Amino acid sequence: MDMVLTLVGNARQPLTDELTRTIRAVVDNPGPLTRLGPDAAEFTLSLRPADISEVEARAVDALDGAPVDLALTPARNRRKRLLIADMDSTMITVECIDELADFAGVRDAVSGITERAMRGEIDFEGALLERVGLMQGLAEGVLQQAFDTRVQLTGGARTLLATMKAGGAHAALVSGGFTFFTERVARLAGFDEHHANTLLFADGVLTGDVARPILGQQAKLDQLNRITEALGIGLDDALAVGDGANDLAMIQASGLGVAFHAKPVTANAAGARVVHGDLTTLLYYQGIPFSDWTVVGEEQRQ
Repeated sequence: MDMVLTLVGNARQPLTDELTRTIRAVVDNPGPLTRLGPDAAEFTLSLRPADISEVEARAVDALDGAPVDLALTPARNRRKRLLIADMDSTMITVECIDELADFAGVRDAVSGITERAMRGEIDFEGALLERVGLMQGLAEGVLQQAFDTRVQLTGGARTLLATMKAGGAHAALVSGGFTFFTERVARLAGFDEHHANTLLFADGVLTGDVARPILGQQAKLDQLNRITEALGIGLDDALAVGDGANDLAMIQASGLGVAFHAKPVTANAAGARVVHGDLTTLLYYQGIPFSDWTVVGEEQRQ
């Protein structure tokens, strides 16, 4: 089958001609090299399915630790018509629940549970309820304060969204976090829809609970299936990106599933990974050259 090997450098490691020659030398019969941008290039390979993992491993070994992102993806149907993305530590740089816990004075306890849940070591639903319970009594107004002072989009987020939407794609934000934040992040980044959990308040303070049903790994997969059906497209037309164990189902079901600066359990199971770059790497993985990007100032708030 025809595959494309994409290489993406960065400010720390420019994608030099020498580096591309090193990678091409370890694979059999590579096609012509195409430059996608100043620090991105790709070439095609014809591989048997059984050989894909071995060829990818050889290419990674040839990098010899250089901070370059690499993906080996099918040449067919590369430009996706749906982006479905996790929020915390993916589209934004923080875990919102940990930031709320900081205001509540329980950050260490909550962040420890968050880390274990994202690594897939404990049940997500139980971990969410335990963390929210620790913040019982938190003033509702703190959520806006946390958003204003702690939440920033990940580099490349707005350019990723703007470019894919300019090409006709639909964008959905799905999070195991909270609707207060997904609503604002979706508007800031340019998503068409958002889905998350709802914190419950009474008399202006957090009750220590969330509304049911709880959105976790299965619910993210359900949203992927619902949205593709509503759009009349297949799962192969979707790009899913996330960093935690609760993103695995949608990442593995999508035509292009990407683990973004992810926990090992997610990175090891995903078809593609971004380890060094920002979210615009996902544009290169779709074969979209820099000349076709809709570049947007990443830090601008609307």
